[in-house]
Amino acid sequence: MHRLISQKFKFYTFVCIALLLFVHGYNLKVAYLAPFSLVNEKLTFTTFTEYLFANGLLRFGQRIKRRFATLIIPYFIWSAVGLAISYLWQQFPVTSQAVQNAALDQLGDNRPYEEMGWAEVLKRWIVAPVSFQLWFIRSLFIYNLLYPVFRWGVTKYPIITFSILGLLWLSFFQVPLFEGQGMFFFAAGIWLQKTSFPIDRKPEWYSHFLSWLVFVGICVIKTFIAFEFDNLTPTVQWALMLLYACATVAGVLAVWFSLDDVVRWFMTKRWFLWATNFSFFIYGLHIPLLAFVTNLSFICLHSFQWYRLLTYLAAPTLILLFCIATGALVRKLAPSAYKIATGGRGF
Repeated sequence: MHRLISQKFKFYTFVCIALLLFVHGYNLKVAYLAPFSLVNEKLTFTTFTEYLFANGLLRFGQRIKRRFATLIIPYFIWSAVGLAISYLWQQFPVTSQAVQNAALDQLGDNRPYEEMGWAEVLKRWIVAPVSFQLWFIRSLFIYNLLYPVFRWGVTKYPIITFSILGLLWLSFFQVPLFEGQGMFFFAAGIWLQKTSFPIDRKPEWYSHFLSWLVFVGICVIKTFIAFEFDNLTPTVQWALMLLYACATVAGVLAVWFSLDDVVRWFMTKRWFLWATNFSFFIYGLHIPLLAFVTNLSFICLHSFQWYRLLTYLAAPTLILLFCIATGALVRKLAPSAYKIATGGRGF
């Protein structure tokens, strides 16, 4: 693979994971926001971050056995870590209240684990991890199992395949183990690889200015609609989903083709190269810690006028630094355990 392309994947993987902490760290009063959600709060401060995890593009065609080691084993390890962190925080009154307020239990039962049976705890370890971000690597493993199907579709009938997957993406299709956006971009990665699409060269029709203008403009419009519209009618919902899809594509194009100089600069810095080794460790560890720290901050700082803004800026930053420091310590003291937990990443 071209050296710059390899550097870009490593750079954007780390940056996307770091920005994911701010996505998961948003603390509006509405606990969950979908791309088509309206926000019944005054528009004062917001951020728009698109997250595209592109690791799959680098690994097509590898053996399922290796994918089990790099995806499923880390899934179970980090799910167990999330349970352990939750259990530890449940042991003290103040932190226990933060856990209750975070309400992260994916089955809707936020009782302390000591009040549950082993069967309920095992279900949360295997099926519904409190570390909810792990859905991605679980689904990615399933997509790898179905790789021949995706490959057949995008190579034999690309128009039909992408039309169907595009509709699933726009409709926010989601069932256990399958979701529209993931399947669309997984298939897109296969198509790029199988057609030898030159992702290292900017297309002739591409314009840096127009791409960023479209990306930022759509994000501003979508944010305004989300905050200022009162009723989520079917028309508004589909408009928001279409804007979301357009912003995703425009943002990926803008970032991928226009920031090569930025990538080169950062990838020459030893401290940044060192930090990129912990991308997967950050991904696995940041939830539920981030949600708990955010709610603990609310408890301690609720009398401060700007406590939500301060928490939004500080909590993800502190958790990011904590994850990097913890990852560095584990890699130094227990490299074998680190290798297993990260699927061999970060060495």
